[in-house]
Amino acid sequence: MDPQLIDVLVCPLCKGPLEKRLSDGALLCHADNLAFPVRDGIPVMLVEQAVPIQSANPA
Repeated sequence: MDPQLIDVLVCPLCKGPLEKRLSDGALLCHADNLAFPVRDGIPVMLVEQAVPIQSANPA
């Protein structure tokens, strides 16, 4: 995914910044504690598709 795209995208809930997680490429919103998936290089910015950050990264 293009790094410049991450700079433009914001969380659909709080409009806050997103951070790319290196392990799976998900976009993280720390304010809402949500991980938005990236499928085939396309960020899925639907709240219904987001998962809590803890469960999105099994350790």
